[in-house]
Amino acid sequence: MSETTNSTDMAADLAGRVTGPVHAPGTDAYDEARTGMQLLDRHRPDAVVEAADAEDVRAAVAWAAERGLPVSAQLTGHGLGAGMEGGVLVATRRMDGVRVAPDRRTAWVEAGATWRTVAEAAAPHGLAPLSGSAPGVGAVSYTLGGGVGLLARRYGFAADHVRRVDMVTADGRPRQVTEESEPDLFWAVRGGGAGAFGLVTGVEIGLFPVLRIYGGSLYLDMAAEPGALEAWRRWTGSVPDELTSGVSVMVYPDMDGLPEELRGRQVAQVSVAWSGPPEEGPKVVEPLRSAAPVLLDTMREMPYTESGAVFDEHHDQAGFRGRSVLVDRLDDGALAELIRMTGSAPFFCVVSLRHLGGALAREPEVANAVGHRGAAYALTVMTFADPDDTGAMRDLREEAAALFGEDAVGRSFTLGFGPMEESEVREVFDPHDYARLTRVRAEYDPTGVLHSNRPIPPKR
Repeated sequence: MSETTNSTDMAADLAGRVTGPVHAPGTDAYDEARTGMQLLDRHRPDAVVEAADAEDVRAAVAWAAERGLPVSAQLTGHGLGAGMEGGVLVATRRMDGVRVAPDRRTAWVEAGATWRTVAEAAAPHGLAPLSGSAPGVGAVSYTLGGGVGLLARRYGFAADHVRRVDMVTADGRPRQVTEESEPDLFWAVRGGGAGAFGLVTGVEIGLFPVLRIYGGSLYLDMAAEPGALEAWRRWTGSVPDELTSGVSVMVYPDMDGLPEELRGRQVAQVSVAWSGPPEEGPKVVEPLRSAAPVLLDTMREMPYTESGAVFDEHHDQAGFRGRSVLVDRLDDGALAELIRMTGSAPFFCVVSLRHLGGALAREPEVANAVGHRGAAYALTVMTFADPDDTGAMRDLREEAAALFGEDAVGRSFTLGFGPMEESEVREVFDPHDYARLTRVRAEYDPTGVLHSNRPIPPKR
């Protein structure tokens, strides 16, 4: 029997257990359902289940577990770390419901909802979620991986404000996970991500009284003022917690479709989200305007539902890799060398820095697995590649991160892209927390049925 025929039979059998459609290899529907934003390391499952509801997720996990097959979940695929070979992929895009409880300032978010959907549901009540910079990203996986969003310095990690997680563990059992019902599992999935512990069907998250923000980007000319990053770093040392910012540096290609002001230039895009009184935003941002010549200015007051305009990230499908490092300080000499190194690279790359601190450094009311809260900044070096990621690209990412080695405190799930070895995953957490995560994995998935983007092995 051919591999395709076997997969077809498996898909047909599985289709009898679920209400959502099931796709086997060799069809356009299969390829569409398994392909997310990350085009490197795509999943190659035996079957894709487009789950219609939580019962479909339970049935798919139970079916895979009975046969000793791996199982994983995917919505947008932004955070795909390693593709799964064989097994069952549960696509959650049909599970996109959001229910807001304005009196409790919470929202129930199904596994397939994006931040755009959550923000639009919360806005009529004068509330906002702790969403990321890209509204098209899946809310659940982003949150459980930690979540450093536009309101992060004011309210903390998105994972800090999770009230309940509904999930299916590797034994096919549905669970309502809270601090009271299953404290170890509740601790682990908030910051450790759900993939290693179960397939999540929904989460209850906190919402916050933010209706409008002042934000956008200043595009600064690095050639005219190479010290623009150092100016941003100095500015972040005195800003209030209501302000979250980041800067991305890249050499824009000289091509049609890009703003004329940016073509062919090395540009620092300084992006700012101010959640204090909107009328005070321009004054807070004003020091940045003198850091370097401003090529383009998109700063404005906006409803939170338009907050994707702050970073204005383009999320076309692409093959990309990113190396992250969390640091407790930014050395000006290292910043200068970083800009020189990446600016002269023979391929397109982006250097991104995020200002942390504020509420991110404070412990949550209910402890979770988020690590390295004391980090002051996050650095990501991203390259875009064909399926064969070149050695030169890998070397650049590692050399760039190594510039900050003396100040490095660890890595980040949220701001890194691509496969991670177990030794690298260890660097995301404090050592005792990582050991605890492996014990929780051993309790809930001792045989490794679950395929996770980030390998946390069960303790043997």
